[in-house]
Amino acid sequence: MPELPEMQALSERLGARLGGLTLRRADLLGFSSLKTYDPAPAALEGHALVSVGRRAKYLVWDFDDGNRLVLHLSQAGRLDVEEPPKKTKPRGAVARFVFGRGDAGLDGPGVGILVREYGSQRKASWWVLAPGDEGPLEGLGPEPGSDEFAALIRTSDSRRHLTTDLRDQRTVSGIGRGWGDDILQRARLSPFSSLRALTPEQREALLGATTDVLGEALELERHREGGLSESSLGGRFTVHGRYGEPCPTCGETLQRVSFESYEMTYCPHCQTGGKVLADRRLSRLLR
Repeated sequence: MPELPEMQALSERLGARLGGLTLRRADLLGFSSLKTYDPAPAALEGHALVSVGRRAKYLVWDFDDGNRLVLHLSQAGRLDVEEPPKKTKPRGAVARFVFGRGDAGLDGPGVGILVREYGSQRKASWWVLAPGDEGPLEGLGPEPGSDEFAALIRTSDSRRHLTTDLRDQRTVSGIGRGWGDDILQRARLSPFSSLRALTPEQREALLGATTDVLGEALELERHREGGLSESSLGGRFTVHGRYGEPCPTCGETLQRVSFESYEMTYCPHCQTGGKVLADRRLSRLLR
């Protein structure tokens, strides 16, 4: 799933390419993807896009009438920039948004933004929000790098696993299991420790690792061009998804814990004092 670095860099590219253009057409290609009915997508047509921003893992499109379009790519959603816009409906198509400076006949074909999903799941979603309506953005946790995030890490007495708190968007916004694995490895913390159990020094290490890992990832993402069209984005991680490979820090073989629909990767030497965590599918855990 695209996380904070991917979505932030994508919002910057889209804002630079589309800012000031008028939405000519919003085509709903996957019926279940649209989560609102009022305002209708047609209400955005003919209005200029003021900016494209990001909140957590959501893209936020602000229009000159105060309405917003909010997009979440979910696990396998991707975005293609089409110049000129296409009229096809590829497999997994979610929506197509066509922008330009005027009517197509007067100002060329414009540029299309195609949202599609790879694989079999259909969870990518979008909302058209009236002014004052926060929709899915309401209740999201603080963003990494904010004062609120730093206060949370330094003061929270949460007993939940660190990997759970980092991935819970109501606790922290923008981090998923991918960058969460890399952050905890960089901080040398067990994924099954808790904020309550951390020393002040470990809390600062977690803050520093979060800043460094996400900052490095964002800089790499800013070199990407166009949309976010790759079906798999896993190769960008240092630890996540690299079970069986050597740890980049110590050379120890990376281990994993498998859940029903995903895996968590960690280094026993760097993070758990040499202990191997049992597979969660067996309902056992060695602490």
